Amino acid sequence: MVIANRLSRLQDTLSQEKYFRFIFLAPALVIVVLLTIYPIISIVYTSLHQYHYIQGTKNYVGFKNFIRLVNDKFFLISIRNTFEFAVLSTFSELLAGLGLALLFKDRFFGRRYLLPIVIMPMLLSTMVVCATWRILYDYNYGLINYIIRTLGLGEVGWLINKSIVMESIVLIEIWQWAPLSFLILLAGLQSIPDELYEAARIDGAAGIRILWHITLPLLKSQVLLVVLLRSIDTFKLFDKVYALTGGGPGNATETISYYIYREGFTYFNLGRASAASVIMLLIVVAISAIYISFTLRGQTS
Repeated sequence: MVIANRLSRLQDTLSQEKYFRFIFLAPALVIVVLLTIYPIISIVYTSLHQYHYIQGTKNYVGFKNFIRLVNDKFFLISIRNTFEFAVLSTFSELLAGLGLALLFKDRFFGRRYLLPIVIMPMLLSTMVVCATWRILYDYNYGLINYIIRTLGLGEVGWLINKSIVMESIVLIEIWQWAPLSFLILLAGLQSIPDELYEAARIDGAAGIRILWHITLPLLKSQVLLVVLLRSIDTFKLFDKVYALTGGGPGNATETISYYIYREGFTYFNLGRASAASVIMLLIVVAISAIYISFTLRGQTS
């Protein structure tokens, strides 16, 4: 009888805990549903329709919007530009962040004053960053071209030359967001015990060998995190293109996000814009799935 009473009390306690857990989780679940699940369902629904603003009607067209995108050369160019920007930016920021982390790992004179300066770019508004760099890149009056002219070289059309305009935006992205990679990698470096480096030096290892065989393997998790965060963020590039080039010159800097904006809010092709959004979402999910598989593989090995 006593055991039965204790079991009933235990069941009541567990049921109450589940009830309270649900109460605490309910606001978060509501936010996820309203801000994530519902918009995704709405975009998928919109991508299967063609909207007519003048008539105020919509027609179900199935996968025709997706078929049109596959045959749209401007959309294919936007995918190519997006991947080019994401790859260049992500790995350049990773290398820059790693170099800064290795530099700041050890204490040196002025470290405490240089660290805030290095981090400062990522704290600035993107529009402020773009306005500043637009002035620096100006063909006639920009500081960069002024220095080039002083050296006796010709001016460079940083934002008007199709062959280098993407690299010009990549440079701005590196300047603004390499500090994030730097902070993540610096935290990883500081978690590596000094005893490992001392043992390696006793065994005769130094320089590149220590970096390759000790530092980088132990930074694998941080490196993967940097690649995931920066690849997803750079893949949805819109603000810098909108502020600096408007997708030009020609279509040299038109990304998927800018293509979606142009189709949806300039030409009012909501169905096609939503279909492009669905494709972009699937690509981001694929990138995240690859990261998760690498992470799980590292934990099981």
